[in-house]
Amino acid sequence: MRLVSFEGGFGRVEGDTVVPMGPSLVDWLAFGTQGVATAPPRPLAEVKLLAPVPRPGKIVCVGLNYRDHARETGQEIPTEPVLFSKFANSVVGPGADVLVPPEAEKVDYEAELAVVVGRKASSVPVADALVHVAGYACANDVSSRSLQFRSGQWLLGKAIDTFLPLGPFLVTADEVPDPQALGIRCVVNDEVLQSSDTGQMVFGVAELVSFISRTITLEPGDLVVTGTPSGVGMAADPPRYLRPGDRMRVEIDGLGELDNTVRARP
Repeated sequence: MRLVSFEGGFGRVEGDTVVPMGPSLVDWLAFGTQGVATAPPRPLAEVKLLAPVPRPGKIVCVGLNYRDHARETGQEIPTEPVLFSKFANSVVGPGADVLVPPEAEKVDYEAELAVVVGRKASSVPVADALVHVAGYACANDVSSRSLQFRSGQWLLGKAIDTFLPLGPFLVTADEVPDPQALGIRCVVNDEVLQSSDTGQMVFGVAELVSFISRTITLEPGDLVVTGTPSGVGMAADPPRYLRPGDRMRVEIDGLGELDNTVRARP
């Protein structure tokens, strides 16, 4: 299924309509139903889509998790996952503006595969980890490089308001038989700047869920944002950072397209 959240609830997409299924996608993941319709279908074009998980409880992000990205930044390939956090304040949905505050300079795009947790995961082995995944979505880990590298921690440049577009759908895991076989791209102003595939990940989805769950219990609706491939703006020669008015589009095979525009925060 393709699931969406919208103002007033969530539902499944059927053709060009949305079948409402209840008030909260996260509650549906946590407590489970059989996907029973709660209202008549509505035209997809007439609902305002939010991020599929509008307020995640936890957002665990992974740095330097693509071999090609590690090489382009001159970094060693990690021997274990490099983790950092974003928070619910960063999450916006498809079509929403990414608002850049005056403190944030050298703003960069990062196309990423987001994993949505569907079942509680604590100390799960790699072999069982994908059972805990509800589905997948496109994400854009927008980053202020000037703030990210101001000190030894990345949080200041990563967890900015509106800096994690997510969506447009949560595509359930049964429709993604191999999360390590997906093409992933970022297009800025109709120019393809990132083009790779999730097979380039140093640590795959199952390894990440298992590793994180050793010390951090993952709950339904939590996100694991799995890293970005090569082609980021800071690695270009000369660097190519985002400017107000730039349109970003993250594309992942089978998961749809996530469009957002950069604006200066008033």
